[in-house]
Parts: sequence; C-alpha cells; structure tokens
Amino acid sequence: MIAFALLLAAGLDLAALPEYRWVPGPEYERGKHCHNDRCDGEWGVIRIHGSELTQHLVHLWQDHFLKLHPNIRYQDYFVPSGFAGLTAGTADVNVMGHAAWRSDLKAFEGVYGYPPLEIMFATGGFDKGKGNTPGVIFFVNNENPLSGLTLKQLDGIFGAQRTGGWNGSTWTTAAARGPEDDIRTWGQLGLTGEWADKPIHLYGIDATLSNWSDLIQRVVFHGGDKWNPALHEMVRGGSKAPADVQIVQAVAGDKYAIGFNLMRVVEQEPAVKALAVAPAEGGRFVPPTEETMYRRTYPLSNAVYIYVNRPPRRPLPARLREFLAYILSRQGQQDVVADGMYLPLNPDAAREQAEKLK
Repeated sequence: MIAFALLLAAGLDLAALPEYRWVPGPEYERGKHCHNDRCDGEWGVIRIHGSELTQHLVHLWQDHFLKLHPNIRYQDYFVPSGFAGLTAGTADVNVMGHAAWRSDLKAFEGVYGYPPLEIMFATGGFDKGKGNTPGVIFFVNNENPLSGLTLKQLDGIFGAQRTGGWNGSTWTTAAARGPEDDIRTWGQLGLTGEWADKPIHLYGIDATLSNWSDLIQRVVFHGGDKWNPALHEMVRGGSKAPADVQIVQAVAGDKYAIGFNLMRVVEQEPAVKALAVAPAEGGRFVPPTEETMYRRTYPLSNAVYIYVNRPPRRPLPARLREFLAYILSRQGQQDVVADGMYLPLNPDAAREQAEKLK
C-alpha cells in the first residue's frame, strides 16, 4: 500500500511493468540448496559496489529480493569506487549514478578485451534534491523571443569544429563537422532587428568534469568533446555562490545569454525561461518536464546505470540475471520510487533493458 501511494503521489503508473516472477533456468537443481523450509530460489553471493547515494536503493532491492531468494547473500562496498571493483574482479555489480566515464570503459576493456554490459536501472531526477542525476536544461533570458532549439542548433551554439567523437570507448569520424555549422550570433538562429548581429554569450558548468557536460557531449555533440571556446565555465570558489546559481544569475542579467543547468535552479529564477528541445530538424519541440523525462521523450533526459562483466555470447550467472530482472520489474521500480532519488523506468525503457539479460 505504501509503494502504491507513492506512485500515485508521483503521478507515475507502473502497472504496465511486468511483475517479477522467478522461473528457474535449466541449470537449476531443485531442492539442492535449502534455507529452513525453502528449497526454491537462486543461491550464491552477489558482490555489489556503489556510492553512498545509491546505498538506500540497493538495500531496498536486496531486502525484497532476499525474500524471494532466501539463499542469496550480499557483499557490499559503498564508496565512490567507480569501475574499480568491476575491473579488478572484486565486484559482480557496479551501481553508478551516471554513465561510465570513457576512462572506466578503457580500463575495463584493457583487462578483459570487451565492454561491460550496461543496464539502465532508472531515469535521472527532474527537479528534486541533490545528487539525483537530473537532465540538462537549456535556458535563456526572458527577453529572448526563442522558445526552443534543435539538437543541431545546440551543437552549433555550444560545440565547435571536430574531427569525430567517441561512441563509448571507440573513436568514430561519423561525428565530424566543420566550422560552417558553428552558430555564434542570434541572427543565425533567425532572430532579427537588434538581435541579428549580437553574439551569443554562453554560460555553463565545467565542460570537462561534470555529468551534465558529459551528457551534452554524448547527445548534442554525438560523442565529440570540442566546445565553443567562448563558453564561460562557472566553478564554485571562495565566497561565491554555487556554480549552478552563478550560471542562472549570469543569464538573468544578460538578455543575449544562454546557459545550461538543472531545473531545480532554473525554475527559481523568474528572469529566465527553459527551452524546449527538438531531437531533429522538423521534429516536435519537447519541453523539459517530469513527464517528458519519465517518458524519455525529452532529448536531454539523464539516466543511471548498472554495469556487470558478461563475456560476449555467454549467459549471465543465474543469481545476477535474476537480481537484474527483479530491478527492472514492477517491484524493483517501485523500490526506485520509494527511494525517491530517481524517476523509475517507463515500461518501454524497462523492456528494452530486460532484453539485454537474455
């Protein structure tokens, strides 16, 4: 009842998600491993590495999964360990609050010769709390007549000429583009009059070390990492306000500015407005809302991931397969809602991730 009430309060309906049901695989020997009078369920130890921010959610999953599989045991390590445990072979599951950095993937592939299996377990938050991996919001001064931009236009504004980009840990020239696609004045976006020749002033968070900058590089720059050198990168320092507040204040005081930030900060400043984003030329402009991020129709929705070591063409160990299947089920996503840090997966996203377990 508590989980159901939380779902209603959040405006999310997870009824279309499949309920978790254990179906033993052909490798299972019924009755071989018993706990008191329970002789069904997977058995073994699941070693989990994660961060302090994911600890409560992981414990919810563990407690509820253990009731279904009483022979399962856990070994946890909750520190900002990144990929260390998975790469070193001391973890079976890495729970990450963001997509793996390229350095993580390179290190793992250097040891094993293949990439880890990536499972999206939730959508990042929208405007609640800190550390919940929210999506990126682009915003302008209220005097700006624009209400939306395409991903290509955002690339032209914030990006620069590049020879290619990264697809995971692989470099590809498919993302290359020349300087002719740079957008440096508001007139290039169709604005006229006093706006036509005015340069675009850019503000954002550190372009190399933040989750949100990484998301922009992956989605807007198609894996490229070349930024417009005119970007003002805000950082926390001394007695100044936090970087995200500085960015919003800068755009609020400059009608020729554009910035990227988090909704919980943008929505507190009445002098700026969030922009809708279209994934392609001629496509529908999607506003950044909790609903569009839950549905993952907003192009800059964020996500959080689990990584496991699965060799190519090899099945996952049964205990890991079932644990991940539980996480992607209705019960596991109810745990995500109960934790309150992230948005749960919508049914389509959950089904897409569940296909990876086969």
